[in-house]
Amino acid sequence: MLNVTRKLKDNLLEKWDSGKVLIVIGPRQVGKTTLIKSLCETEGNYLFINGDDPEDRLILDNAGENKLRNIISNHKTIFFDEAQRIKNIGIILKIIHDQIKGIRIVVSGSSALEIANEINEPLTGRKWEFNLFPLTYQELQHHYGYLNNAKNLSRYLVYGMYPEVITHYKDAESILKQLAGSYLYKDLLQYQGIRKSEVLDKLLLALALQLGSEVNYNELSRTIGVDRATVEHYISLLEKAFVVFRLPPLSRNIRNEINTSRKIYFYDNGIRNTIIGNFKSIEFRQDLGILWENFIISERIKQLNYHKWHGRYYFWRTYQQQEIDWIEEIDGSFAAFEFKWNVKKLSKKFPKTFIDNYPISKTLVVTPDNIDEFLNHYIL
Repeated sequence: MLNVTRKLKDNLLEKWDSGKVLIVIGPRQVGKTTLIKSLCETEGNYLFINGDDPEDRLILDNAGENKLRNIISNHKTIFFDEAQRIKNIGIILKIIHDQIKGIRIVVSGSSALEIANEINEPLTGRKWEFNLFPLTYQELQHHYGYLNNAKNLSRYLVYGMYPEVITHYKDAESILKQLAGSYLYKDLLQYQGIRKSEVLDKLLLALALQLGSEVNYNELSRTIGVDRATVEHYISLLEKAFVVFRLPPLSRNIRNEINTSRKIYFYDNGIRNTIIGNFKSIEFRQDLGILWENFIISERIKQLNYHKWHGRYYFWRTYQQQEIDWIEEIDGSFAAFEFKWNVKKLSKKFPKTFIDNYPISKTLVVTPDNIDEFLNHYIL
């Protein structure tokens, strides 16, 4: 078992005794249960309720205050795992929070959409929300050490950062196929609005093949054979299930800036490579540059989230093919980053059009040689 200290642990401990419901949302199999259980166990006796267990769900069915008091008994901490599966979980959490004093409540969920629908209104002003992602490069560096972690970088680009993949590298392909099959679709296909798994398969394959390119929803709809509204709806659900995320263009009405298209990236390289069926090592790949781009952007997303960063991020491109991979904006200041795997092809020049029109605090070309510098610094 990989005993990696998760960055989110400090964020949770900061709010551990806040008196509010702590909600941890993230994809399945990223370590939510392991992390929360480790924190609960430091408190001694706690109550664990598994939303994936039909018996646990049945016990909570139609539970009012008196029944909840009996269920909780003398426990001071209660952990609802995969809470989106529990009927009326928002009302249950509100009753415990408001009526049964002195109880620490921790909740995990794999579907941001279903959790939000159930708890947003009942728990207004009563909750802190957190996201947990697959392992980060920095978490693994703290565990393995700088040198060993750097040696594993090529492996991360192909197989990604899911905990079980890291701990069982020899079985990585079969583990990823299971993750990208049963776990990836488990919540989405149960949610109303996704009924045709073949449409989801086609959409995911199209997005995986267009990784790093600007996505045109009309073209996607023609390719997949569904209307544009369905494409947008499915992509939104994939975001809420932590499969992909959208990157918008930066456009402030400067002439010739692209301002309508989006780029779509995957939270995990391993899931993306599973969808296209390509686990070749990096020396035999034609898509190495985009694997590096997807990896480093997803790592940055994790880092900024754990740092509770409140800015915005974009890509930038003009119709003359001037472009910047990644831009961060906060409080009117911009930082621009380019991502290059091949150091020999390195160009440190950023487009003059961009430099002349935006207040720049930092520019950096990020390569495997300075990945640690980028991921540990430069947070505006």
